[in-house]
Amino acid sequence: MTEARHHDERRTFTRVQAQVTVRPVSVLARAVPRRVNDVSLGGLRCFSDDVHRPGERLELELHFPDGRVATVLAEVVWTEPLPAGAPARFDVGMHYLDCSPGSLALIREAVQAQGE
Repeated sequence: MTEARHHDERRTFTRVQAQVTVRPVSVLARAVPRRVNDVSLGGLRCFSDDVHRPGERLELELHFPDGRVATVLAEVVWTEPLPAGAPARFDVGMHYLDCSPGSLALIREAVQAQGE
């Protein structure tokens, strides 16, 4: 069982595919945000070309279709290398360490919109 699968089985929050993109908050992070593979009230999964290690903390911007942005502090829980030809080098699972009530409300809207 891969580490990713192990965490899937322990998941507390339902994850959905939503029209959300993500990028790290950084002076160097001016790349186009990547689409989130799935998102929940507890964390998210996305592709990355950058190497991230479990335990690494990242400040992330989540961009919503209406132009609103949520900022969260997330911790990498697992990473899996992807095969050649995949959309990125890694699949990365993260959980939120800190999220303002306003940011959590935006994430909740996105999750609920997909759950209808």
